[in-house]
Order: sequence, then structure tokens, then C-alpha cells
Amino acid sequence: MLSGSQIYPTLPASDIQRAARFYEDKLGLKKVEMPQPNGSAIYQAGDCTRFLVYQSASKPGEATAAFFLVDDLDAEMRGLRDKGVAFEDYELEGLKTENGVFVEDGMKAAWFKDSEGNILSLTEMAK
Repeated sequence: MLSGSQIYPTLPASDIQRAARFYEDKLGLKKVEMPQPNGSAIYQAGDCTRFLVYQSASKPGEATAAFFLVDDLDAEMRGLRDKGVAFEDYELEGLKTENGVFVEDGMKAAWFKDSEGNILSLTEMAK
């Protein structure tokens, strides 16, 4: 299950280029070479800490707080559904899920809420 998966905090940015300048130029962080949709970027901080910055018009508290990087999204979703986790469906500009799953350029993602209403995601990167 998820106990063996990496988790990435996620930070929305209303201007992804401005955010990139901040994280790269001001903080000196480097992008991790993983393809991301819509100009999103994963940054490395320390030896094994990474976080995602992505373009979003969401207000604070309405965006994904963290994502779990998984090898098999479908299997993880089945396991979580068996435990009563409900996956969200979205139809937003640039993001539409089908049966809880968003697919773009081979990457797949699914969102669900924790017991407190925080939005979490499972993400399988393109192979």
C-alpha cells in the first residue's frame, strides 16, 4: 500500500514562471528532470525531499496538498476503494477525470480527500 510510496508536498502557483524564478533564482533549487504537464516542476530540496509546484487558479485550501508517487495507480485505487476511499471527479480547465482518473502524456493521477477534507493525490509517472 502507500506506506512504501514517496509523498510530495504540492504548491499551487498562479504564475508558474514567476514561481520558477523564485524557487530557482531566489532559493537556488534545481528542477528534477521528470516530465510534468502545463509547466509544472518538481524541485529537489536536500538529499531526498522533493515538492511539486504547479499552475493553478485554486484558492488556498482548494488545491492538492500532497501526492503519493505510485507504481500502479489502478492497483492502489482498487485497494483504497476496498477500504472505503472515494475518488473525486473533476472537470476543470485543462483537467478532466474519467472514473476518478486523469491521464496526460502517459502520466495518470487520481484525487481523494482525507478525513479532514485535505485533497491528496496518487500519481503514476509515464514509463
